[in-house]
Amino acid sequence: MIHSFAIISLGCPKNTVDSEILKGGLLQAGLEYKDDPKKAEIVIINTCGFIRPAKEESIETILETLKLKKTGVRKVIVMGCLAQRYFQQIQAEIPEVDGLFGVDSQADVIKFLTSLKNPCLNLETERHLLTPRHYAYLKIAEGCDNSCSFCAIPLIRGRQSSRPVDSLLREAEFLKTQGVKELILIAQDTTRYGSDLTGKITLKTLLEELLSARLFPWVRLMYANPDFWRSSLNAILAKYPEFCPYIDIPVQHASPRILKMMSRGTDPQRIKTTLQNIRRHRPEVALRTSILVGFPSESRTDFEELLNFVEEIRFERLGVFTYSAEEETMAEKFPDDVPAEEKERRREILMQVQWDIAQDFARSKIGQHIPVIIEKRADSGYLGRSVWDAPEIDCRVEVKSPTVLRMGNFYNVTVTGIEELDLVATTAT
Repeated sequence: MIHSFAIISLGCPKNTVDSEILKGGLLQAGLEYKDDPKKAEIVIINTCGFIRPAKEESIETILETLKLKKTGVRKVIVMGCLAQRYFQQIQAEIPEVDGLFGVDSQADVIKFLTSLKNPCLNLETERHLLTPRHYAYLKIAEGCDNSCSFCAIPLIRGRQSSRPVDSLLREAEFLKTQGVKELILIAQDTTRYGSDLTGKITLKTLLEELLSARLFPWVRLMYANPDFWRSSLNAILAKYPEFCPYIDIPVQHASPRILKMMSRGTDPQRIKTTLQNIRRHRPEVALRTSILVGFPSESRTDFEELLNFVEEIRFERLGVFTYSAEEETMAEKFPDDVPAEEKERRREILMQVQWDIAQDFARSKIGQHIPVIIEKRADSGYLGRSVWDAPEIDCRVEVKSPTVLRMGNFYNVTVTGIEELDLVATTAT
């Protein structure tokens, strides 16, 4: 009889939500959750198979976790994207794994581990958070209908499937009862939400319903695609103060030729206009983007176009990835002709440019009074996040306070300086 389990959730927040659904289902089945995998009878690893480093992390985690079977762990279960894509290879090369399941397999895992034949997984009432209770992700759609030539997600997750608005609102209301104060909307492409639903349902529809309900002080939007950002979203951004002035909008590149090869929008000027309009409607907004360097045939001229674009737009937050070919994608057919050392050199150049931009942004906040959400204690006081920072991936605010601050609460602070890219602040008097 199995009594306890632990979950190691790797990869993106979409995986986190899947793991939270599984956690809720196993708790409903009567199992006990353990934060420390070493103390659990069963360890479930929800893997990522998106890019090479993520695959390597997933495989390393599997191998390290299997060692725990020598010290008390009875079974190791592997699920998620890596298992979906490389099921036979994992089965053949890592036979010590006790159970192997693909994506959207929470019910199958529960049946495998318990006596339940038809487990009920209710997102709206039974999801159990793995994040700190003050923030949670709301996955508004699964899969993707885009055909980016470098991306394997449609091969792993399938076509886009948007959730109905009423179901999402019920889940949001449930999350509020759990103490959530910051709701973060995610999908593979949030801007295409509703395109597969009957009726004229769009991201604007969902945001209007969600924001008008005034459930959360902060509602944050991630994974927006500039090709599908509609001007109507700018009006929503300007209308609701709860809509965080922070938009995660990956552009990937700025060379028309490379964008065409990526099967993205081929007009950098259109992207630029989209970003400028967002800033015009909400001047205090922070734009976050992702860039892919070293794509096949990326020339020095292509890279210079990208560099100039980044210097002109001045994204407040930016991540840079180096290209690696993914099996069965269209880009795999292209010669991977940019040397690895050159890919890394270009990444470092972009990151140095971005460092200077982000530091200027941080300096511009000195003297301002801003709200922060407190997340943990630190030697110097507390660490929190501003409205311009998403969990895990962005910057922090170092807060000094003469009084005790509670985790997960909002406080007004005065920014007094910066530490690298982080803000330094004191509680407002």
